[in-house]
Amino acid sequence: LGCWNPVTGLNGSLTDKKLENNMRGVVLRVVTVLEEPFVMVSENVLGKPKKYQGFSIDVLDALSNYLGFNYEIYVAPDHKYGSPQEDGTWNGLVGELVFKRADIGISALTITPDRENVVDFTTRYMDYSVGVLLRRAEKTVDMFACLAPFDLSLWACIAGTVLLVGLLVYLLNWLNPPRLQMGSMTSTTLYNSMWFVYGSFVQQGGEVPYTTLATRMMMGAWWLFALIVISSYTANLAAFLTITRIESSIQ
Repeated sequence: LGCWNPVTGLNGSLTDKKLENNMRGVVLRVVTVLEEPFVMVSENVLGKPKKYQGFSIDVLDALSNYLGFNYEIYVAPDHKYGSPQEDGTWNGLVGELVFKRADIGISALTITPDRENVVDFTTRYMDYSVGVLLRRAEKTVDMFACLAPFDLSLWACIAGTVLLVGLLVYLLNWLNPPRLQMGSMTSTTLYNSMWFVYGSFVQQGGEVPYTTLATRMMMGAWWLFALIVISSYTANLAAFLTITRIESSIQ
C-alpha cells in the first residue's frame, strides 16, 4: 500500500490495490514441511483424504481465494527445509523448488543468504525466534547483603578515612586544646576523637565538644562528606534490594 519515511512522510496510497486474478484455473504444486503450528496434517479418518491446516495453510488459502488458483500440497520427501550438498545440489523443500518439482514452498522456513541465491522469498509475515527457559534460582540469605552497594575497596577507603580524620582531629586538639568549662572532665584522647568521627559518620553525633576553629572546619567538611556517602549508600541499597539478580548457569 505504501511506505513511511520520517523525512518525506507517506509514500503511496492507503487505498487497497486490486490484484488481477488471472490465475483462475491454474493448479500449483505446493511443497511443505510439517511443523506445528504452521503446517499440520490430520490423518485419514473414515476414508477421507488428508487435510492440511495451520497458520501457513491459512495464508495459502487466503491467497488461493483472492487470486483464484488451486493447489496440490505435499510434504518434502526427506522432511527437510533444504541445505546445499557437496555436489552443489539442494535437498529438502528448497531442492524441490530448485529442481522445479514444485511451484511454491510454504512452511516455517528461515531466510538465509544461501537460500536466497537459488529461490525467491516473499516478504516475511512472521518472525519466529527460539528462547531458552531456565529454572528459577533458589533464593539464598546473604549475611553480608548490607555491604553489597559498595565494593570492598570502597569500604576500605571509608574505614581508612575515618581513622585519618579521627587522627587529624586529635592532633588539632592536641596542638590547640579547647578551653573546657570549670569542672568538665571531658578529655580529648585519641579514642574519643575516633569515636566522635565514627559517630558523626553514622549520623549518631558525638559527646566530645570541639570548640576550636580548625576542628570545626575539619568536622564541617567531614559531615558534608558523610552526608554524600550515606545518601549514595541508601540509594544503592534500595536498588540492590529491589532488583532481583539472576545468575545465569549458561557459560
